[in-house]
Amino acid sequence: MSINILKYESEVWKTADFLRGAGIKESDFPKYMMPFFALIMVESRMLREVKNLEETLGRDDEDEFIEMFRVEEAAYNDYAVRKNKTLKDICKNDKTFDVDFHSYLKAFDNETKYLLGVDKGTEEEKFLDISGIAAQLKKKRILFDTVKAWSEIDLTPFNNSEITTLEEHIKRKWADISAETAGEQYTPDDIISLISEIIATKIEDNGKFLTIYDPTCGGGNLLFGVEDKIQEIHPNRPTATYGQEWNGTLYALAKIESRFRKDTAIEYGNTLTDIGKFWDKTFNVIVANPPYGVDWKGYEKDIRNDTTERFVALPSISDGQFLFTQHILHKLADDGLSIVVHNGSTLFSGDAGSGESNIRKHFFEKDWVEAIVQMPTDEFFNTGIYTYLWIFNKNKAAERKDKVMLINASELYIPLKKSKGKKRKEMDLTNRSKIVKALTEFKDNEFAKVFDKWHFYYNRQSIMLTNIDENGKAIEMPVKTSKDGEEKEEKSIKLTPTKIIQSDDENPIEITEFDITTFDSTKYSSLEHYFEAGIKPLLAELDYKEKKLTVFTKDASYYFDADKETLIEQTKKEKTELGCGKIVIRAALKKDSKTKQPKSINITTELTQNFQKDYEIIPYSPDEATNQQNIADFMAKYVFKPFEYLDNVIGVEINFNKVFYIPVKLEEVSTLTANLSELEKELKNLENDLAL
Repeated sequence: MSINILKYESEVWKTADFLRGAGIKESDFPKYMMPFFALIMVESRMLREVKNLEETLGRDDEDEFIEMFRVEEAAYNDYAVRKNKTLKDICKNDKTFDVDFHSYLKAFDNETKYLLGVDKGTEEEKFLDISGIAAQLKKKRILFDTVKAWSEIDLTPFNNSEITTLEEHIKRKWADISAETAGEQYTPDDIISLISEIIATKIEDNGKFLTIYDPTCGGGNLLFGVEDKIQEIHPNRPTATYGQEWNGTLYALAKIESRFRKDTAIEYGNTLTDIGKFWDKTFNVIVANPPYGVDWKGYEKDIRNDTTERFVALPSISDGQFLFTQHILHKLADDGLSIVVHNGSTLFSGDAGSGESNIRKHFFEKDWVEAIVQMPTDEFFNTGIYTYLWIFNKNKAAERKDKVMLINASELYIPLKKSKGKKRKEMDLTNRSKIVKALTEFKDNEFAKVFDKWHFYYNRQSIMLTNIDENGKAIEMPVKTSKDGEEKEEKSIKLTPTKIIQSDDENPIEITEFDITTFDSTKYSSLEHYFEAGIKPLLAELDYKEKKLTVFTKDASYYFDADKETLIEQTKKEKTELGCGKIVIRAALKKDSKTKQPKSINITTELTQNFQKDYEIIPYSPDEATNQQNIADFMAKYVFKPFEYLDNVIGVEINFNKVFYIPVKLEEVSTLTANLSELEKELKNLENDLAL
């Protein structure tokens, strides 16, 4: 039936013709259409439930029948059920339509009226706003025609799963035209099927209750879609679904659907901050397609003050995907399974020690990551990027402990004959089965590889390099002996300059005074002012490396030879290469010890070694001794300057490109040469033709 129900997709979009004709801009169509789509969903499901109950219990006693229907806790409309006047009946008489339509809306039960937004005031919380939208359409004189068009769409022959399929297609188009869907990626049917089929291989058809949770459930298509497909595969496995959504209109759609399902709870609120929802529950299965590329600065304070211990680390504030994932794993039962859709950034964003890397590291240390599947591009309705399924399993089989499978499913698709938004590809049953089989077998094949989890760890070893000249030499520091005989290397060679000249500049600089007590009072108000506004800017212009800067002392001059990367000491008799180093010129404002008033400005000059902080990325081993040896061997092989070890931080990243990269086979040199010769001949012939 799912194919048949999609014929109503065009009928739904025909209702937008009235909006377009009334001058309503297309980006506002979802606001005007959602309430009425929700309305026909409610009515069709309600009428179907009425029919089922009539067939099961009969309807001899009307009051008893109505009471039994209310016990089901589904949506109820007294006007439609007791008076047998549906939306379609109301639209048969345009003269009484206004009164009848208002009465019809008022006849819903309180919760349905609350979700639909029936007669809500301007200050009241609204998810949908059917009364407000109806009033606007009435002003534009298109209310009756619009409602009549909606009333012609009969969804009563279809079950919940089929209506959910239609709903997803409609929401996808809304997402395409609305500017309010940043980060929202509606999960298409084929991906829902894949997720469900993977889950089905991990659970048994054993009659035990299965709880399924989606913390970012949107309109419920992923949550309810997975439930429906699990029940198809394992009909003896009863299920209960739980969801939470922050978008008001999508929450209303999911909540309305939940009222026609057994054992379902949908809550409204921000999953990351509203921790009261389902706080006492964990779940057997969690599925989610959380927003990605969306910042969380609007509720940063709440996240940083969170007391649930969900967040072992915080990701970049520009992308909250990993916040949702940490919440998911916090709510996943000890033997639970979760499949979460992400974009590529969570695989590798953030350096070692960053929030993202530490979160990945936490997942791997807990050994929760069983597999990651790279999906084809152009799989989702409103984005063409690569997406990834993270498969978390808190109850891995013994042979899968400390193992992670990567599956490159980017080529496992069939092209759609007609694009659906940005969705141009589809993963059919054959290709989905290949992925499920690879996960089941858990061994290498042409598109899947199994790794020890340590493969994705790395050392970020920081070092302090001592820069050297072309002869491998750094300037040597003098050794000072203390009173107790302990020798200690000085940090610099202090010079007593007589003059400093920087000559190769449009504005040559010459400094001859190094203990300054006077200043030009016409330019500067005080010695301190001269220090800040005169001396410091002057010294900032000095550059020993890029410009010809020379420091003169009583016995020698010093400068940096950029070609040889060494400091030169020049005396009358000889020129000596001291080794790589820096010329450091500083100024200090000295104060009187008694009055604490500025007394003089002292300019000093030193020669120091040239240190440079750097880091190396080195493969990791979980064995500490082996890891240290790996680092030492790497440094001996690749680092040729003197260095000291600084801190080492362990990072984790997953790089699909490295794992599945297939190098392009280059042509032989002889072939390339022959091709070039042929091109040269063609070019010469062309020149001759032009000359003629």
